[in-house]
Amino acid sequence: MKYPKEYLDEIKTRLKVSTVVSKSVNLKKRGKEFVGLSPFKTEKTPSFTVNDEKGFYHCFSTSEHGNIFDFIMKTQNLKFGEAVKYLANLAGMQPYTFTKKDEEREKEWKQYSEIFNLYVEFYNKELLQNQNLNFAKEYLKKRNLTKEEVVNFKIGYVSSDANFYENIKSKFEEKIIVNTGLFYLDEKKNKYVERFKDRIIFPINSITGQPIALGGRTIKENNYLAKYINSPETPFFKKGSNLYNLDYARKLSNKIEYIYLVEGYMDVVSLSSKGIKNVVANLGTSLTDRQVSVLNQFYDDIIICFDGDESGYKAALRAAENLIKELKPEKQISFLFLPDKEDPDTFVNKNGKDYFIEFTKDKKIPIHNFILNHYKDQTKNDPSSLALFEKKLRSIAYSIKDEFIKKYVLEYFLEKISLLTPNSNQNINKNFYKKAKSLKSTQKYFNETKNLSSIEIKEFSFLYLIINNLNLIKENLNLLDNVKLFSKENKIIYESILHKLQNEENLNENSLSLDSQILSKISKFASIKHILNKIENDQFKIIELLQELIGDIKNYELELRIEKLESKFSKDLDENTFNELRELKKSQKIN
Repeated sequence: MKYPKEYLDEIKTRLKVSTVVSKSVNLKKRGKEFVGLSPFKTEKTPSFTVNDEKGFYHCFSTSEHGNIFDFIMKTQNLKFGEAVKYLANLAGMQPYTFTKKDEEREKEWKQYSEIFNLYVEFYNKELLQNQNLNFAKEYLKKRNLTKEEVVNFKIGYVSSDANFYENIKSKFEEKIIVNTGLFYLDEKKNKYVERFKDRIIFPINSITGQPIALGGRTIKENNYLAKYINSPETPFFKKGSNLYNLDYARKLSNKIEYIYLVEGYMDVVSLSSKGIKNVVANLGTSLTDRQVSVLNQFYDDIIICFDGDESGYKAALRAAENLIKELKPEKQISFLFLPDKEDPDTFVNKNGKDYFIEFTKDKKIPIHNFILNHYKDQTKNDPSSLALFEKKLRSIAYSIKDEFIKKYVLEYFLEKISLLTPNSNQNINKNFYKKAKSLKSTQKYFNETKNLSSIEIKEFSFLYLIINNLNLIKENLNLLDNVKLFSKENKIIYESILHKLQNEENLNENSLSLDSQILSKISKFASIKHILNKIENDQFKIIELLQELIGDIKNYELELRIEKLESKFSKDLDENTFNELRELKKSQKIN
């Protein structure tokens, strides 16, 4: 059985070779390529290269050469099918199981994509060649778009009397045609009608460049039509997972380090026409973490640039609060706010490419700064307002998944909060400024600790909390029942502390007899220490924090069991394995 070419192509499109290889090889950027020590031979001088633009790796010392599938098969000793499953999962794609359902879906996809290709080509030619559509061409000309943009983006126009359904109904099944979302049934006339009639259409492509949906804009003056509409969701198009122009913009990631994320189709086309081609749009819906996750496959720096009005600002705030939880040390998310009543389209047309780029350098705001500034502006100088301010920022910081980023964002927030209340925080400030590091040191901290796993970071916090609250923990020793640690060193330390808690009275840090270097390491990498400093006299909150850490550690144990069962199930497809896996996942959600 062969995997469909389109399925394999999409995996290769979604994953850079460097992304896959860097999971097991430490790569360094050198020009257009990455270099590292060969995974196929022990060596001291790097002879292994990765070229994302060309889509291959090459080892000069062993002559090993290939794409991401070859690399996974050779380094992990997997068969081709196993490598495909592994990489599909890494790319966030559903596994292809060769069932009848998969085969039927593949057949439908081929017809679906053929209909869209025919539709887009037809209406693009109509706009370019039909003299009756000169009014639409004039509109685009006034928006500073040339024939080049119309051709490159395959922009079209669907006239009021269009009926493409008649052109294709004899060639395709009615069900497939309807599933494209290009037509809807007019029940009164009992006929299928063009969804995008009287609109300029912007094809939305899949990541591999295949049109899968449309955005439409009306250009006639009327009071009953929405200015913009999108295709409805279909079996092959999900708004929250796709981005306009990603199929082109992803190709630039080897040359440009950042990407603009804007709201509208015209913003993308206008910026592109002025030479800013590293730009995508989020299809006019709320920005999703899935869309940002897809962008992060290609870019490390995302600049979100929404319209400079109240609705644009509100959309940016929603996006910031949703996306900060996905922030990682090696990734950046910033916001760029344009002057009032400007959008990227109007702003770049007024000022040009160079000014837009300089404006970006001067005015972009890191995501954590934007959130802080917003809530600071909403805060009054009274205890109740300040308490709500701190509570909100702590909540946002705690939502961040990555422990390194969580630590530094929380420190940054607490530092700024303490500056608002200098008298009440005088003692805390003295200690805080000695210990707090700039958020800019996150990357340095990440590099120093990149050999630590996420569970080790959790364990350091768990041990730090116990060591600094021995008597309280002794009174609540039952909470530690069935808690086990996973990293070897931390496991030994925990068992030693637990033994003393169970058998000795009046414990303190000295009586634990722990090596000073061990204590120093625990303190250094315990991400909760600054939280504990703030709640040192609140026993209820300390116990609450302990329970949260225990929950995280137990969930990790579940994750390991789930991962093991998933691996087993992928090989044996046994029903008992599946049922056990399902029950474990239910437990994981409960915890």
